[in-house]
Amino acid sequence: MLRIFKASIAEQVGKLAGVGTTAVENAIEVADTSRHGDLAISVARLRTKHNPVQLAQAIAEQFAPNECIAEASAAGPYVNFRISHSALAFHVLPAVHALGNTYGQSSQGAGKRVIVEFGSPNIAKPFHVGHLRSTIIGNFVHNLHKLHGWDSIAMNYLGDWGTQYGLLAIGFDKMGSEKELADDPITHLYNVYVAINRMASVDPAVQEEACKYFKRMEDGDAVALAQWQRFRSLSIAKYDETFERLGIHFDVHSGESQVSEGIVMAMQMLKDTGLLGNCEGAQIVQQDDKSLGMLVVKKNDGASTYLLRDVGAAIERYNAYHFDKMIYVVGAEQECHMRRVFKTVESLRLPFSGTLQHVGFGKVGGMSTRQGNVQYASYESPEHAASVLGQSCVYIQDMSTKRNKGYQFEWSRMLSLKGNTGADLQYTHAHLCSLARIYGGTLADAADYELLPELLAKNVVLLVAQYPDILETAL
Repeated sequence: MLRIFKASIAEQVGKLAGVGTTAVENAIEVADTSRHGDLAISVARLRTKHNPVQLAQAIAEQFAPNECIAEASAAGPYVNFRISHSALAFHVLPAVHALGNTYGQSSQGAGKRVIVEFGSPNIAKPFHVGHLRSTIIGNFVHNLHKLHGWDSIAMNYLGDWGTQYGLLAIGFDKMGSEKELADDPITHLYNVYVAINRMASVDPAVQEEACKYFKRMEDGDAVALAQWQRFRSLSIAKYDETFERLGIHFDVHSGESQVSEGIVMAMQMLKDTGLLGNCEGAQIVQQDDKSLGMLVVKKNDGASTYLLRDVGAAIERYNAYHFDKMIYVVGAEQECHMRRVFKTVESLRLPFSGTLQHVGFGKVGGMSTRQGNVQYASYESPEHAASVLGQSCVYIQDMSTKRNKGYQFEWSRMLSLKGNTGADLQYTHAHLCSLARIYGGTLADAADYELLPELLAKNVVLLVAQYPDILETAL
């Protein structure tokens, strides 16, 4: 929506500065503050031979206001432009009214497919607020691609395999209760998991026993697999309830345990390409990037690693979906692991090499399932309004923090009615709906935008005008 205003600026500034209009448009940004203007150019970005401060002053003095741009002013090496209030409203508001929910959407991803892996909690553990970041950010990435025309597949990849499950299993054998499991399965399994982790932290034999248990599972032990399947089914049922309450819908539910053929294929490829090596009984990927450390695909007891399972999963997904891009929405602490996965895919020269992307994020402070320090992300209310309000509070708290930064979870902050919170947003929405009911009429296709002289109204329209560009740059 701002392109018409940027084009109006670029036409004049290009001639005054002696540069192409495309270069000028690329240099135009929304001003950090509306105190000096709405749009701004850093003259240094135009890469001319002139002094930026002097050129900025010359551009501001010679710029002729028009129906789109009301005035231009210089501030050091910057030129600030103030958009005509009436022109802004005239171009933006009718488009929003006509396009409705499709405003800001595009077709740039038409014909392309992306898989977005997010959520991905571990079985037999409660869904706590530490899982929210992957879920909320991942759902945003998924929706963003859909808005741009991509065939986006939302995938929930459960952590339902590995040595950590072995810990839970032996913990249940040692201290589990069938009665407590029947009464409240997830809470009981979680308590068992916390207790066995405490034991493992002081007794290495416990960790060794867990590794042996997991190896039994990989070898197809019927008793071990039956126990695992029971815990997995109980967990999925509970997760589905939570995701439903959050308004999250997955296209595919998968998990580490589902990967089998891909693991075999990955191992065979590593052998065929001569990349498979051996180190003290463990099988590793031989590669030249020392910063990644050792890339172990099978431990010395023959058990597979997360690395091998993730590479195998990527192979299976490409064969099944032929994606153009796959995005992993997992914590920033997994960056090294994701680099190892991408490096292995690159070394194997797989057809989807270069299409994998890691969207990392900071931790929610104060969360550790192993230590038992979590806040559960569940809330009970039969009322639809309370459910929507709860969703807003959860979403806004997480999205108000920069993705690569962590934050400390606080109930009081999330539920506050003051500031930029979900509750405050819903209050504003309710107030607007009330005004619409009092008005009682329907919104007209044509309106007199001169009746919106307030600066606050202009700032709201300017924010709405930025929405399509923000969607495009966020992709």
